[in-house]
Amino acid sequence: MFRRLGVAVSAALLGMAVLAEPAQAAEFNVKDYGAVGNGSANDTAAIDRAITAANGAGGGTVRFPSGTYRSPNSIHMKSNVTLQLDAGATIMGASGSGYDKPEPNQWDDYQDYGHSHFHNAMIWGDRLTNIGFVGAGTIDGGGALITGNPSSGQADKIISLTRCENLTVSGIKLRRGGHFAMLINGCRNVVSDRLTIDTASDRDGWNVISTTNVTITNGNFAGNDDALAFKSDYALGQKLSNGNVKVYDTKLSAGCCNALMFGSETCGDFTGYDFQRISINGSNKSGLGLVSMDGSVISDVHYKDITVTGVKSPIMLKVGARKRCGNSPGVGTIKNITYDNITINGASGGFSPTIMGDVDGHVTDVTFNNVKINVPGGSGTMSTNPPSNDRTNYNPNSIGTRPAYGWYIRYADRIKFLNGSGVSFTNNDGRPAVITDNSSDITFDTFGFERGTNSPTDFLFRNVNGFCVRASGSPRIQNTSSTEKCGVSNDFSLTVDPAARTIQPGETASYAIRTAATGSPGPIALDASNVPPGTVVQFNPATVNPGDTSVMTVATLPDTPEGTSDITVTGTAGSITKSATAKLTIGDAPDELVLSALSVADTGNAGDWSLQTNLRTGVAQYGDRDFTFSAVPAEVAGAKWVRTANDSKSATQNPLARFTINRDAVVYVAVDTRLGKRPWMDALWLDSGLQLVNTEGSPKTFRLYAKGFPAGEVQLGPNGGASNYSVIVK
Repeated sequence: MFRRLGVAVSAALLGMAVLAEPAQAAEFNVKDYGAVGNGSANDTAAIDRAITAANGAGGGTVRFPSGTYRSPNSIHMKSNVTLQLDAGATIMGASGSGYDKPEPNQWDDYQDYGHSHFHNAMIWGDRLTNIGFVGAGTIDGGGALITGNPSSGQADKIISLTRCENLTVSGIKLRRGGHFAMLINGCRNVVSDRLTIDTASDRDGWNVISTTNVTITNGNFAGNDDALAFKSDYALGQKLSNGNVKVYDTKLSAGCCNALMFGSETCGDFTGYDFQRISINGSNKSGLGLVSMDGSVISDVHYKDITVTGVKSPIMLKVGARKRCGNSPGVGTIKNITYDNITINGASGGFSPTIMGDVDGHVTDVTFNNVKINVPGGSGTMSTNPPSNDRTNYNPNSIGTRPAYGWYIRYADRIKFLNGSGVSFTNNDGRPAVITDNSSDITFDTFGFERGTNSPTDFLFRNVNGFCVRASGSPRIQNTSSTEKCGVSNDFSLTVDPAARTIQPGETASYAIRTAATGSPGPIALDASNVPPGTVVQFNPATVNPGDTSVMTVATLPDTPEGTSDITVTGTAGSITKSATAKLTIGDAPDELVLSALSVADTGNAGDWSLQTNLRTGVAQYGDRDFTFSAVPAEVAGAKWVRTANDSKSATQNPLARFTINRDAVVYVAVDTRLGKRPWMDALWLDSGLQLVNTEGSPKTFRLYAKGFPAGEVQLGPNGGASNYSVIVK
């Protein structure tokens, strides 16, 4: 139940259902506080007064009606305040020396000036909670923001936020941002939808630094330097974590530099990044760049369904040794990275796709599935010796001309190219398709390549322990001091027996964890996650040989909270990881959820609404359309749900629908992302971070908002346009 947000949030959702609903947040119109909005008056003080009033009232929305609000001084954001820019509303920067001075920073030497100072911005705040920038208006630097190091009183960024929590940025446009349109550092819980950034004439779009729990959807970011960059610097005086980030359905472009980038500032570790349905058009450095320069471990990064055009460096992974952090870092690593269904076409002249680890920190466990890259080519036959490499420089040009037109790989282990991945060139090229140096366990399976005139070979392996090229035509392969290793693939599986157990607090549950293997994957180390609070999990033995069985014991205490959890059992053998689920109910199993008494106020379409079971892909979303679900999150797969009528999308009755649940449950309403959270949804409705996708001619994406309800009647309001919502109960 609501696993992605965790057991505590799920319980809180159910608990909040019985609380009194809060009043709607108050609105504070900036014109009521003296703002003029004529483009020439100085409206900063009035804006600050409105923000202060909203904050003093316990929270509220500061509204900007249509108009141009000139702000030649810094705006000071405060907690529990949302700035709402109506259509036609613009907050405009101005030249001069009225912006706040940059604050001193004793850790200035560890990152560029712009990363080290935060107060010299159009809008800034520190240690804020529950803040937002929403609407359909624009915040425009006006060409007055500085792209280099500003003088005192000059601003170099539009929005600057440090150590914030619960940030929403939706619908607005940021343009002409100076060094950064938006810079956030040390933040948690960030949601962005339909954000547009245009800093193509300035520098960076959005730098997300040392930040966790981020969801970005339907963005359109055009930068000159970095369009969207994830970084971790030492500006806040400590090494901070980064991760649990999702970026979906977003368009990126960069002029001089990087489109979708990790680094170069990489002090803290990064883990858990998911990029899907991204379109990149133009980048003079890296299209998909991932570097660890300052000791960070970057892991579990996943790219899927991405198209890239007009980039100079298509894909680059690099471990460097700049070590520019205040925590005496060593050399980092990059591991557990996947690329699925990536197409890179028409790249501008430049650098071959590259994996460059470091002698002290390899790149490991990277898999490319159906990754097709076309490069310009056009080089003649040249030396195949390893290129030069500046370990302190992250730029693609820090590595000399790659001796392969396709992939150049060095200091890397367990790299796989599978399922039709390949490289090609536009102009004939005299270099090999692939060169690998100083690496191990490199596999090319069903890999496509072009052979250039006068190229000395197709695949060259030097000092590679275990390479394999199979089902890839008739390649010419050369190797020096290397060993070939194809043979039987090594793999294993896990099963849990029984799949589910029910016990009372204070009792112990045991499961048999059975393994089966093909080939020789090696010993399998077992672990468990998503463990219920107040329990202890042990494996006996903790490491098993393939084909053997371990016993997992889950011990509870008399005061262990009751509830049902899906414990994830993970087995790891070398680079192979498998998982299985052990369901554990502590206390009496809840009654089976029953939905009944569906009533729809839209009488003309009510007949197309119905109660359903087993939500899954391939089933019809609406009773009056043939669209089916093409993507259903695992968290709600198999749930009870309400099939609605798409023609009810414009119905205005409130409540529009009613139904009854026989026990406490979480209700999800899947809203078309073009709409966002509905006005009738109070503060108890939370953004789950989950999405449904349908098969409409132009597929639509639906964001799941969730609220806990006690047993009894559930009432839902109208949709309000676009595609009608769907309802899921679990």
